[in-house]
Amino acid sequence: MPQLPTMFVSHGAPTLAIEDGPAHRFLIESGRRLGKPAAILVLSAHFEAPAATVLTNPAPDTIYDFGGFDEALYRVTYPAPGDPALARRVRKLLEAGGIPVREDADRGLDHGVWVPLSLMYPHADVPVVQLSIDARQGPAHHLRLGELLQPLRNEGVLILGSGGVTHNLAYALRADIGDPVPDWVTSFREWVADAIENDRRDDLVDYRLRAPDAARNHPTEEHFLPLLGAMGAALPGEARSRVHVSETYGVLAMDAYMFGATYLSPPNIAS
Repeated sequence: MPQLPTMFVSHGAPTLAIEDGPAHRFLIESGRRLGKPAAILVLSAHFEAPAATVLTNPAPDTIYDFGGFDEALYRVTYPAPGDPALARRVRKLLEAGGIPVREDADRGLDHGVWVPLSLMYPHADVPVVQLSIDARQGPAHHLRLGELLQPLRNEGVLILGSGGVTHNLAYALRADIGDPVPDWVTSFREWVADAIENDRRDDLVDYRLRAPDAARNHPTEEHFLPLLGAMGAALPGEARSRVHVSETYGVLAMDAYMFGATYLSPPNIAS
């Protein structure tokens, strides 16, 4: 079985699932180009737990962990099966690396999972497992999670980080969808792109001190940490590229990255 890449996507607002736009179209096309994996392991910004927690639910529900959107969004379901065997494999890999793991047999799939996957794999026919993040542990911990999960890429598992290259929700809630991108967003997203392109993992781990306007782009860290997990699952020196660039509400950069392969075309800002 060929080794799969690992990927990070910015999921933006939940309406991404039902509203056309550059990121919406990119996710549809990325699923076509990647092909169908045996299973998907997702690190989502919206599954936080005080210890590494893996979802073992064989039939997870669709969670609507948001409010105030069009009723059509609440009619979207994503009935992908779970994969308890993969969940046990994840637990084994992490515990072998010294990270204690808990299991959750009841939780469903949050919108950080089903919004991008409903576009990438709309038939919901690929098993999905979630692994939690823990913002208190910081970037280095999540990079380590990814490193420990690397063997899954040789077992047909797509490792997907789902968060946001930028995520200042307070600004986004006051903005219109087509607002221009502020300089403080551009400088940060381009710093991230350069650090990834040059595999500056130490800089990315220490991004809050080294990146311009880091705290302004990420008042809290949960949307940035899945990027570290996705990157950690790729070996140093493997191919890495920004495969999508767009934005919404001005301050939400919808950039996506791929590690370990160059299956997708270069970013097209105007697409």
